[in-house]
Amino acid sequence: MPEPGVLSAEQLRATAGFIVAQQRPDGGIPWSTEDGQLDVWDHVESAMALSASGRRAEAERAYAYSARTQRPGGSWPMLVRGDTIEDPASDTNQCAYLAVGVWHHYLITGDSGFLLEMWPTVRRAGEFVLAAQRPMGELAWAVNALGVPEDFALLTGSASAVQSLHCAGLIAGEVGADPQCWQDAAARLAHAVRHHPERFADRARWSMDWYYPVLGGSVRGAAARRHLADGWDTFVWPGWGVRCVADRPWVTTAETCELVLALEAVGDPRARQVFGDVQKLRDADGGYQMGYVVDDQAVWPEERPTWTAAAVLLAADALTRTSPGAGLFAAAGAMAAIADRAAVDCGCPPAGDLVDAASGSRR
Repeated sequence: MPEPGVLSAEQLRATAGFIVAQQRPDGGIPWSTEDGQLDVWDHVESAMALSASGRRAEAERAYAYSARTQRPGGSWPMLVRGDTIEDPASDTNQCAYLAVGVWHHYLITGDSGFLLEMWPTVRRAGEFVLAAQRPMGELAWAVNALGVPEDFALLTGSASAVQSLHCAGLIAGEVGADPQCWQDAAARLAHAVRHHPERFADRARWSMDWYYPVLGGSVRGAAARRHLADGWDTFVWPGWGVRCVADRPWVTTAETCELVLALEAVGDPRARQVFGDVQKLRDADGGYQMGYVVDDQAVWPEERPTWTAAAVLLAADALTRTSPGAGLFAAAGAMAAIADRAAVDCGCPPAGDLVDAASGSRR
């Protein structure tokens, strides 16, 4: 990667090396080797960062791990530590995200063989997720150990899964499968995210509920700019980055870099400045602290997860448009137009009268 303005190519290579150093011999990428905690969403995020950094072999080992450890019903456990399943339930957004990683790797490598090899895993994961889609479009956030979907949806997870289902449809089209069911499910989900905040649990204090409707592609254009402006002063700490929650002075690296991806996807020039702000949490070996309590001037917790470093690398790639996968999040905006068409069909307000899915207020 060339220099993005705030990090050198050498620094970016060091951050990729930090992730590789945590990867297990079986290909799994835990949060850290010390803790051993692994979930499929964060594992895939790390694999994506390796793809973007040119670490193709390590990324493909990570995807092979995902295929090998998928359960017969298409899911993965919510939490594994070492060889022990600590939470056998499944998070629908976590399971869906594999499609984003596989499509991203294909964009970078052009390897149709990889896409064909991973399609059965992506398809089974997607079918598991679609079975948890509620009648009005939103996703039950999890399926318990008995196979029963939970009775509520989370905005962040559903907004993220919009992009995942969209990518599943793109993969289906490339491998000769019918993309229609994936496209339809993504459109229904994007419509729920964009127009029906009442269908989601109230977690408006979390910054992810603010920017994920933009990041996942459900809200774009002028509506996205208004949406981001409405939450900016609540969640962005000038000079540091993004708070995890609105009422705490805790800035987190991953959330900050995800906001950078959302800003870059809609052409907001503040993306580079926000990315530069969070570099205060970089360590000399290329790892990044999870977060910082600004009022206390203290790192907290003293953890440096692989997925935090991965978010940095994906944001850097989006800013520099270096890899062929750099436009992945910008391309997710195709879902916004589909959500608008669905809105017209059901009589919901057009984008100009968008309902703010983070706050439930009309603008």
